[in-house]
Amino acid sequence: MILVTGATGTIGREVVRGLPADLAVRIMARDPARVRGAGPAAEIVAGDFTDPASLAGVLQGIRTVFLVTNPDGDDDSGFLRSARSAGVRHVVKLSAAAVADSRAEDLITRWQRRNEDLLRESGMQWTLLRPRAFMSNTLSWARSVRSDDVVRALYGTSANACVDPRDVAEVAVRALTDDGHAGRIHTLTGPEAITAVQQTALLAELLRRPLRFEELEPVQARAALGARYPADIVEALLESAERGREGSKAEVDGTVAALLGRPAGTFRGWASDHLGAFG
Repeated sequence: MILVTGATGTIGREVVRGLPADLAVRIMARDPARVRGAGPAAEIVAGDFTDPASLAGVLQGIRTVFLVTNPDGDDDSGFLRSARSAGVRHVVKLSAAAVADSRAEDLITRWQRRNEDLLRESGMQWTLLRPRAFMSNTLSWARSVRSDDVVRALYGTSANACVDPRDVAEVAVRALTDDGHAGRIHTLTGPEAITAVQQTALLAELLRRPLRFEELEPVQARAALGARYPADIVEALLESAERGREGSKAEVDGTVAALLGRPAGTFRGWASDHLGAFG
């Protein structure tokens, strides 16, 4: 049986939709009512990474796990101990491309590195998925695009080889269901590096109305992020953006195409499929 965690998040919900209907699947969520797209045979259960008692029942009978955690709690050590004790054989973990960047020392990247190390040392088989930024991050612009025809962002000319979340999820499904992924690290990017200015122009073309890009100053970006995230996460995101300005996120990797047998999805394709969000 496969366990999917993070099933209400950007990647997890696509993994839930992408798993074959004939597989035995259990889905863990803090709020099971929020899970969408699960097959009729899927088992949806309540569970919490910070509650070891809840994990014992969740992990019973599980052999493969899709692991998604967030840097707002402890590291993965408790979950991994519970998984190994329950007889889990293989963990496919969603990590981040920044882990491989020696210059990346922000809180989120350090947390991801630590969790990767914990998994590799766990005694279970592992697969690491290291995506670049998700194309869906641009949904944070949707409100200002709808109301003011404007995109406001930091470092608008920073190039990022962002990836379609659906591609990440499809790779995850392959890693969960096919042989040959154990002990492998998959770096996942889109087919090109694109800037926020270019994304704004593309959205304008697809929406068939003019949009303008407004560059945020770092102090403005800090205030905007501070309305959504704790202070330590805000500083990590700002450090990450600074690295991007220096070119650290522009490299394109061919792993998505190699694993899926087709080109990685473009930002144009993702935006076309989600244009309704931008009005």
